[in-house]
Amino acid sequence: MKNILVIGMGKVGSLVGILLSKRFEVKGLDKNVPTSELPFEVMKGDVTDLTFLENLIPNFDAVVSCMPYNLNLKIAQTAHKNGKHYFDLTEDVPTTSAIRKMAEEGSTAVLAPQCGLAPGFIGIVGADLAKRFTKLRDIELRVGALPKYPNGLLGYSFTWSPAGVINEYINDCEVIHNGKLKLVSALDGLETINIEGNEFEAFSTSGGLGTMCETFEGKVDTLNYKTIRYPGHGKLMKFLLYELILKDRRELLEEILTEAKPPVQEDVVYVYAVVEGWKNKVIEREEFYRAYSPKLIDGKHWRAISWTTAASIVSVIEMVADKKLPQNGFIKQEDIDFEAFLSTSTGSFFKANNEQN
Repeated sequence: MKNILVIGMGKVGSLVGILLSKRFEVKGLDKNVPTSELPFEVMKGDVTDLTFLENLIPNFDAVVSCMPYNLNLKIAQTAHKNGKHYFDLTEDVPTTSAIRKMAEEGSTAVLAPQCGLAPGFIGIVGADLAKRFTKLRDIELRVGALPKYPNGLLGYSFTWSPAGVINEYINDCEVIHNGKLKLVSALDGLETINIEGNEFEAFSTSGGLGTMCETFEGKVDTLNYKTIRYPGHGKLMKFLLYELILKDRRELLEEILTEAKPPVQEDVVYVYAVVEGWKNKVIEREEFYRAYSPKLIDGKHWRAISWTTAASIVSVIEMVADKKLPQNGFIKQEDIDFEAFLSTSTGSFFKANNEQN
């Protein structure tokens, strides 16, 4: 793997390209010219133009999509058709299912969707905790990307794709409850979480578990993923989506939220995983908790959500390049070894939340 195409030059995509360019030959693709200078060439183009994609992708060894969930499938199909490695950040279950079906029909290269924070990093962490047990009982995973200094009733800032957040808030969520695989409604399962003396809420959102329900079905009594927010957020989103029926007008809701809650510079990403079970005949509990802050990379300030997401996918790409992961077929996030992930140059960012790099 030498030449990599990174599609989507937003904050995350730009940083993905920067991190990859330290080792690989990178070209970016976006329909707009980036607002800041990048250490690699960026081409202009429209990914909805299938002919354009089919002419472009064969020139690269791997394709990384940092596009909204609804634009990923055509990119993945073109990469698969041409035998190129494919990676993305999608949380969308139907998109992942379609990509997995392609892999099952035969693939000469890697198909690795869901390489962000959730799904992605949180699944790697949860699976690592689970490996320490003889018999499992519960796996509970929580992630929150939040403004450090919230204002307003929503207590939120759209540092991540608004389309992706809305998708997570609407689609049903896979869980294992009482030992059985089930679907539950997004925004339900509300619970209170206390983190370092501060109160938060958490509720079910779609896609955060990736393929973990399939992997752990029959092995656990409980498996679920919830998103962490400031108190009251879930209730207000239910009001917007269901009482005002904006679930049927996603583009309008995206426009409203983007205008009302622009990105902040000071954010925090909470990652919390709990696994309970038996080690031999003794019941025990293992926990992983981190609060990731903004980070300086090459002297530039990057939001916590940007660098944690970018570092997650780049670490997986490094592992494929180093042959520490399969060289073809579908890759489940929970099959990625956490220590090997941390040992990559980019994965080392997660070892300690230092401001400098």
